[in-house]
Amino acid sequence: MPNETPRILIVDDDPGQRSLLDSFLRGQGFDIVTADSGERALQLLPDGRFSMMISDVRMPGLSGLDTLRRVRQGFPTLPVLLVTAYADIREAVVAMRDGALNYLAKPIDLDELLASVRQATGIALSSPLNLGAEKKLPPNIIAQSPLTVALFQQAALVAPSEARVFVTGESGTGKEVVADVIHAWSTRAAGPLIKVNCAAIPETLLESELFGHEKGAFTGASALRIGRFEEARGGTIFLDEIAEMTPALQAKLLRVTQDGKFQRIGSNREIQTNARIIAASNRTLEDEVKAGRFREDLFYRLNVVELNLPPLRERREDILPLVSLFINEFARNRARLAEATAGCLKSYTWPGNVRELRNAIERAVLLSQSELILPEHLPAKLRDAAKQVAPVLLPDTQQLDEIERHAIIAALQQHRFNRTETAKALGISRRTLLYKLQRLRQEGFQFE
Repeated sequence: MPNETPRILIVDDDPGQRSLLDSFLRGQGFDIVTADSGERALQLLPDGRFSMMISDVRMPGLSGLDTLRRVRQGFPTLPVLLVTAYADIREAVVAMRDGALNYLAKPIDLDELLASVRQATGIALSSPLNLGAEKKLPPNIIAQSPLTVALFQQAALVAPSEARVFVTGESGTGKEVVADVIHAWSTRAAGPLIKVNCAAIPETLLESELFGHEKGAFTGASALRIGRFEEARGGTIFLDEIAEMTPALQAKLLRVTQDGKFQRIGSNREIQTNARIIAASNRTLEDEVKAGRFREDLFYRLNVVELNLPPLRERREDILPLVSLFINEFARNRARLAEATAGCLKSYTWPGNVRELRNAIERAVLLSQSELILPEHLPAKLRDAAKQVAPVLLPDTQQLDEIERHAIIAALQQHRFNRTETAKALGISRRTLLYKLQRLRQEGFQFE
């Protein structure tokens, strides 16, 4: 099919994962057909004239590995890419032995996926990533840093799909803002965006908040209450600080992610919701899973796509534009920074991230008696940090970046560009590696 658009069969029992791969690869110019099971895929293959197949590994009925073996019997040359949430090297070895083109772990790195698809279908690897129609950020959102720009580019790709999104990042980085943008850019923008901070609601009330309750269901339930999932029908629900959920509530949330069904407290009647879930946490959920505090199956259900919001100290290009935004908010632009004040703001490490910066500027505007914001109007810890940094001869940042770049590229080549194995060799998490690769791509480096 040299002159035809490559057709790809996507096989996954998770509607959100299917929707993500469908919308992403369709946006790159591929013809997409989807199947919700291995059995259905085998029915579609004979008449489909497919260029390749992408299949989940863990599925009810025929697993991805079983489907791969049957595909090999009838279509021995069809490229098959396996995707799984369970990055098990033993399964990877079996998959490659049985003829899989590659084996990718969830959450999927879209650049890595696209490289594999282009390789299998004969599309030039040097072709640029097609982001589709450019989406404009709201005026109150700052994205000057290459890392922040890359984050919102990923959000633009993910937003039109129905995929569940997991937003990670330190406290105060702006994870709720990312949820706002994804909802605004989605096909659900006209529907509600319901936000729930799981850490701010007492454990005994969180279930009622999410799923509602019937009148008389418990002491104090004097009237029927509609839950947040019910309110979010046709829209999006943002679950912030998801790691604070109890195991019992995690089990109930798991069912919502599987079939969209739940029950109000005190009722046996099932209610259906089609709300899209965006979850967030400032904890590393992989560690919570290993410690037994968070369900592994729920983690992989929520983590179809992971967007990592870098801390403010790693996106310093955003600091002064954010300051301008906050000055406009608190002083209607009737204030400006002294040069020394700007230096203090840029040199501070901002452990509280954007939230801390906003509070610092609000304080400075209140203390300033003129239109000029001076260093003494900032919190003392900012001024002290600037004094400590100023006389110290810092290492050559460019040289350090060069050393890190060489280490990453060497490890990638040594492990044949397998992200999981490369991260282990470097002693960092896979998520951190993907974050660093994203930064290098912004600098013009290309990876297989």
